[in-house]
Amino acid sequence: MPTPAPRAYSRLQIRLHWLVFGLLALQYILHEPITEAFDLVEDGLTPAFSPLVAAHVFGGFLIFALAAARLYIRKERGVPPLPDSDPPLQRMAAHATHYSLYALLIAMPVSGAVAWFRANETAAEAHEVMRVILLALIGLHVAATLYHQFIVKDGLMQRMRKGDPV
Repeated sequence: MPTPAPRAYSRLQIRLHWLVFGLLALQYILHEPITEAFDLVEDGLTPAFSPLVAAHVFGGFLIFALAAARLYIRKERGVPPLPDSDPPLQRMAAHATHYSLYALLIAMPVSGAVAWFRANETAAEAHEVMRVILLALIGLHVAATLYHQFIVKDGLMQRMRKGDPV
């Protein structure tokens, strides 16, 4: 007999969600220092140590690890189902958005590490393109959440508030 889908996200899933969100916000704040340092690397120079650059690099590794943990927990525990009232196209868009977010949370740290540690300009350009796509997907995710909360009023956000104790 298959295990029923949870009604809400677990407290751990919720904490990891918001921790990754906070780290992503920090990554966007630290964009300029890492860009300036990488410009020096591209010119064949060695940038001086900067705690802001180190924080961006470490933050990327941490996001990668937390995204992998989130995917593992998602696979093991599952996630609440989408509302039955959502039309099929909307459900497909929700799944595509979530999986694209996860893909970027894995691909961006990899491309960033390749760019930084291998001084690879192609990886840096890919990282920059993904940065813009990720921001657009985050905006879409937030817009969909607000749509469900204030237009549809289906209680979708409740799944991410307190969470199941598991």
